[in-house]
Amino acid sequence: MDMTDRGKNYNKTYSKESQKKGYGETKMKRIGMLTSGGDCQSLNATMRGVVKGLHQLVPGGVEIYGFENGYKGLIYGNYRKLSGKDFSGILTTGGTILGTSRQPFKLMRVPDENGLDKVEAMKSTYAYLKLDCLVVLGGNGSQKTANLLREEGLNVVALPKTIDNDLWGTDMTFGFQSAVDLATHDIDCIHTTAASHNRVFIVELMGHKVGWVTLHAGIAGGADIILIPEIPYDIRNVVGALERRKEQGKGFSILAVAEGAISKEDAALSKKEYKEKLKKRTYPTVGYELAAEIEDMTDFEVRVTVPGHTQRGGQPCPFDRVISSRLGVKAAELIATEQYGLMVAMKGFEITTTPLEKVAGKLKYVTPDSDIVKQAKHLGISFGD
Repeated sequence: MDMTDRGKNYNKTYSKESQKKGYGETKMKRIGMLTSGGDCQSLNATMRGVVKGLHQLVPGGVEIYGFENGYKGLIYGNYRKLSGKDFSGILTTGGTILGTSRQPFKLMRVPDENGLDKVEAMKSTYAYLKLDCLVVLGGNGSQKTANLLREEGLNVVALPKTIDNDLWGTDMTFGFQSAVDLATHDIDCIHTTAASHNRVFIVELMGHKVGWVTLHAGIAGGADIILIPEIPYDIRNVVGALERRKEQGKGFSILAVAEGAISKEDAALSKKEYKEKLKKRTYPTVGYELAAEIEDMTDFEVRVTVPGHTQRGGQPCPFDRVISSRLGVKAAELIATEQYGLMVAMKGFEITTTPLEKVAGKLKYVTPDSDIVKQAKHLGISFGD
């Protein structure tokens, strides 16, 4: 049974109730859907929430067209019509059934190697399929492109995807808690070997521009030092914290370090100067550079662990499954009532919306004087500042 047939069956049962709730006329809607940017554990769960919600709320039924590999599919017309069975059994499946890719926003107005105007191509695909709405699941760059398409006249509803939890306008993004759970598990595992060998361990976690994953996983995993991009560190303060633990008779220490952690010295450089310095870095990542600096200044034996992309993989945790389902249904409600140009958001424990134009181009950073940072410091955690 395809989407249209399922929609007709739902129409028989739910059309009167749906119309009472203000969900529009009894007509079929054609919906495009894509997942863009880095993958995460809850993309499938969120798409499932959207589609199941649409079946309940759109009296005339729906047709779903999935674009393959993100905006690339919309640009080049690579899509497939999806049936109900495509969304069955994917609540617990990580990754994305549609595939994804990164299409930098700054290149969206730049023609491809064949001279194709990407924006016009996306609009053409949308028009060819006679879509009523495009659903975009993505992070910061994806939201900027979604807003661009909104400005070009397309009906767009966006959903906040990223393990970094750095999207402005929402307290929580789906994928974040799953990543924190995995990162915390890595720190937990390191504890036993660090204690057994009396070593200093650096666990380098994802977070190039923001430190939400490292902050939460560091607190949850009992890290002694947390270094994040928003709070530049002084290596002398890092070493001082390690020395104090040693004086207290604690033979090991664990540092949770974001991949974008930066020293106060480097933070004082201009962006151009810092990029030039990074090109000359002899260490593969900041974690290894920190390890070398600590060993040069102390007699500590330091080891580095980099979980990498494991933080984005595997099954979504139960928390993410719940909020993904809720966010997806909210997107369905917006589509059913023809409210477009919005990103579904989570404020506290409530699901709400934020205008796309207010989200695009903004990142949500960890505030150095926020309660969570202050409370972490009161636990005795050093941020090297």
